[in-house]
Amino acid sequence: MSQVAVLRAPRAATVRSGPTAGARWGRRAEIALFVGPALALYVLFVLLPIALAAFYSLFKWNGIESLTNFVGIENYQRALADPTFRGALTHNLVIVAGSIVIQLPVALGLALLLNRKMRGRAVLRTIIFVPYVLSEVITGVIWLLMLQPAGLVDRIFDGLGLGGLTQLWLADPKVVLFTMLAVISWKYVGFAMILFLAGLQGVPKELHEAASIDGASWWQAQRSITLPLLAPTIRIWVFLSMIGSLQLFDLVWIMTGGGPANASNTMATYMIERGFQRGQFGYGTAVAVILFSISFVAAMIYQRFVLRRDNEGALTGRVG
Repeated sequence: MSQVAVLRAPRAATVRSGPTAGARWGRRAEIALFVGPALALYVLFVLLPIALAAFYSLFKWNGIESLTNFVGIENYQRALADPTFRGALTHNLVIVAGSIVIQLPVALGLALLLNRKMRGRAVLRTIIFVPYVLSEVITGVIWLLMLQPAGLVDRIFDGLGLGGLTQLWLADPKVVLFTMLAVISWKYVGFAMILFLAGLQGVPKELHEAASIDGASWWQAQRSITLPLLAPTIRIWVFLSMIGSLQLFDLVWIMTGGGPANASNTMATYMIERGFQRGQFGYGTAVAVILFSISFVAAMIYQRFVLRRDNEGALTGRVG
């Protein structure tokens, strides 16, 4: 009897160690309870609108009549063949590159400066961050008034004796895109600075102390310690800046409406102008699908080749 009991003991322990069917169903119900509402909202407000937009884009539709004039991919062919749309896409790419080239060094320099102990540091941080808090509408109206002929910007140049540098900032096709880029940088550099400041808090001070003991200068410490450790934060900001620049609409629409002569058009302003103002909702929806596709592909490529190392490091750290 004792041998039988000994042989049965491991089997009984093995049976008891596994979760029961009721426990498994309870766990599934718990997961469904927490994930279900968020998943339902995601399907209702994200996936369903995308599917409907793709469906509407296959019709020539004015937004009022029924969907009867099926044109297939004609709307897409028309958009890709339109020089105005290709120009708007080029403007978006210029804004993407210009935002990164201008905002990254400026915001990084401000973050490094304001991360040091100095008098009035909190006030300076607030002043630089305030433009980001302002809504795009308020920002657009303010700069629209300041950049008018004989406006505040022109008066400042005249007061400094640089009246020869004044331009038709929003009316010259050769200047307007760079003017918009300056306004965009003014507004969003504060966000980049705050993001970099948050990343700098994770840089151990002991590393800088050790570098100082070894005789490294401040610039050498920043280049060899701060920037490598801040690289994940910089990559995240570049991703956010890239997607935001591709979808830029508010500031351009308020300040220039895409003009003059489509010189500041973006894909979003082109979509609104063709879809709503001209009543070509099917065509405008096709442009929206193209804009979504470009943003989605850019995000996937960036995720695959740039952010992959950061994600793998986060997962490895979490498992360890």
